[in-house]
Amino acid sequence: MSMACQKCRLPLTLPPYSQRLRCECSNLIQLGNSDRSLQVQERGRMSSRMRRFRDKIRRNRSRTKSLSPSPSVSPRLPLIFTKPPPSGKRAFLCGVTYKKEKFRLRGTSHDVNSMRDLLVQKFNFSDESILILAEEEAYNPPTRRNILDAFKWLMADLKSGDSLVFYFSGHGLRQPDFNDDETDGFDETICPLDFRTKGMIIDNAINDILVKPLISGVTLHAIIDSCHSGTVLDLPWVYKENGWADNRPPSGANKSTSGGRAISLSACKDNQLAADTSAFSAEKTMTGAMTCTFIRALRENPDITYQGLLDYMHKAIEKVNNARCPLLKVFQRKIDQEPVLSSSEKFYTNSKFKL
Repeated sequence: MSMACQKCRLPLTLPPYSQRLRCECSNLIQLGNSDRSLQVQERGRMSSRMRRFRDKIRRNRSRTKSLSPSPSVSPRLPLIFTKPPPSGKRAFLCGVTYKKEKFRLRGTSHDVNSMRDLLVQKFNFSDESILILAEEEAYNPPTRRNILDAFKWLMADLKSGDSLVFYFSGHGLRQPDFNDDETDGFDETICPLDFRTKGMIIDNAINDILVKPLISGVTLHAIIDSCHSGTVLDLPWVYKENGWADNRPPSGANKSTSGGRAISLSACKDNQLAADTSAFSAEKTMTGAMTCTFIRALRENPDITYQGLLDYMHKAIEKVNNARCPLLKVFQRKIDQEPVLSSSEKFYTNSKFKL
């Protein structure tokens, strides 16, 4: 089906399932409700969940193609994506809510905003040095492609003295390891918004993109608030009560940097789940347990150490668990997670935490 643009009279071809399109003259044309739209809605009421999901993906792809000025750039893509990253301090913050899914998280939006405020107010990051992906109108969505592009932005033009931050709040999963890279036999993953169709991002890829390129003088801090996140950067050393434990892969694969340092603080061990909870808020605001306790520790203790951070988060979770009403413990889920510190190299954990 075709029509002509009312502004320049150029002939137009209507893409399937779209309710608007953009002409070469930049005129945005509203197509309104049509028989094609009604067809998609009818398919959405079919009994098969997979067919409903497939139809939604097709519709979203068609709309993206008709609205995007180029296939690689979204209309809402922040200008910071198209410019070289600033030298010195920069951060990539990612919060995935999964709004349209049954496994929706309610605290990730609050987590991202809180983390941004912490970086700006306490660690002197500028607004221009922080890139955010989130399911809010002001930001680009945290799809798999956008997350990988943001990784590239974070790692571009590295110079000695750069301080990098990667923060993720969302779902994490694990899957069998077929490369003999994991001591426990599982790869850890993070889940983008579209992971059910585009796939998860596994720890091997995160290590390849964020860890191995780090040159001498560059430090990356990763703060990961998701389930199964203990070794999601595949770093070779994990801190435990008795000191640093060897986490190097049985295969002998290189998982370290190119001279820089990578440090990860994760919400829980690889076999644990991370909580999305209101237990830490008097206003009952939903937040990630790890993110909330991490930020509080830094706000209350300006000179806190890495060891102090671990201790604070552990005690805060233990305090909330102990405060549960004895008569309601059956209905109040216990927060069963232990924060994990891992690194590309051993270091003194009683040194001050700084970004």
